[in-house]
Amino acid sequence: MARIIAVANQKGGVGKTTTAVNLAAALAAAKRKVLLVDLDPQGNATMASGINKRDAKPGGCEVLLEEVEISAAIVPTDAHYDLLPGNGDLTAAELKLMDALAREHRLKELLAKISANYHTILIDCPPSLNLLTLNALTAADGVLIPVQCEYFALEGLSSLLDTVKAVRHRLNPTLEIEGLLRTMYDVRNNLGNEVSAQLTQHFGDKVLRSIIPRNVRLAEAPSHGQPIHLYDRSSRGAIAYIGLAGEIIRRERALTRTDPVEDIEPPAAAPAHGDSGPTLKAPAANHQE
Repeated sequence: MARIIAVANQKGGVGKTTTAVNLAAALAAAKRKVLLVDLDPQGNATMASGINKRDAKPGGCEVLLEEVEISAAIVPTDAHYDLLPGNGDLTAAELKLMDALAREHRLKELLAKISANYHTILIDCPPSLNLLTLNALTAADGVLIPVQCEYFALEGLSSLLDTVKAVRHRLNPTLEIEGLLRTMYDVRNNLGNEVSAQLTQHFGDKVLRSIIPRNVRLAEAPSHGQPIHLYDRSSRGAIAYIGLAGEIIRRERALTRTDPVEDIEPPAAAPAHGDSGPTLKAPAANHQE
């Protein structure tokens, strides 16, 4: 059975889709059978995989509405991973699912049909905490959270962690934090270094060792419809995602599903402008969320 990983962060522009696409390609290069599910109505993961989202029918919308079998909508990519494409029709699917029974479990039920065909299933979530994201979190074994090491990137982290906790208690008790991934990292940026250090201090081994650097070639690759592994495999971005794939595989092998799932506390709110910078501190025991 595949390990299902939702790549999620309600804040846009943190490298979520870039991570989903390039991690899928790197895992496929490591001889893993990978399915990437584009659950974002923007369809960026579909386009970055070399598939025209406007021609991607049937796609995620038709699958979620059970108009076609999921196997009929999955397409291969040049990077050797499979893709369930997404586009703006997913918004219509979300609206139609609002009145459906067990609507949060629809994606989980669909992925169960093809899970045995893959080692890893990655879900690129929308940059919001909506029904599509809830479907992804309900279906997932783990949540991979890209975090940009800049001031405002920390704002949505608390809300996402609260949502993960709520989904764990109500819908998916085995849901885990796969890891926090530092993205668009610039070692010359003092704030980035400070935020990175505070993330590690607060979340410990939940912060992945892999760090995705700010890289021009990585930013260019989606416009060519290619993962960085195909666009420029010698670039720093490509090397970083190969390292991330290796770390994900090692964590998966070391994972014992009998271990209890523990909540991780969200960081304290970032200070107002004029303060010394964002500080992540564990809340006191009597803190009320």
